[in-house]
Amino acid sequence: MNTFAALADDTRRDIVRLVAKKGELTSSEISQNFQMSSPAISQHLKVLKESKVLIMKKNAQKRIYSLNQQGMQEMEDWILEIKNLWVKRLDRLDRARASF
Repeated sequence: MNTFAALADDTRRDIVRLVAKKGELTSSEISQNFQMSSPAISQHLKVLKESKVLIMKKNAQKRIYSLNQQGMQEMEDWILEIKNLWVKRLDRLDRARASF
């Protein structure tokens, strides 16, 4: 699943917001913030990890999640690319309009 598809889900966006705010959280710390089962949260975490939004490291029995800076940078780069294309298009429109 690509990054944007992974973030199309409200719960996954809330998980990312929570992890971004706290820095690093275990899967059980994340689960405590949601009214759904731990297995359901685990599935969301799996999707976020596979789509390069989160990274997971193991510390003994704990799985600790944090933002994947590379994945976030790839999203930001794509958004900026689209924004720049749109700005160029608007600039051309302004120039064309000004010539009338």
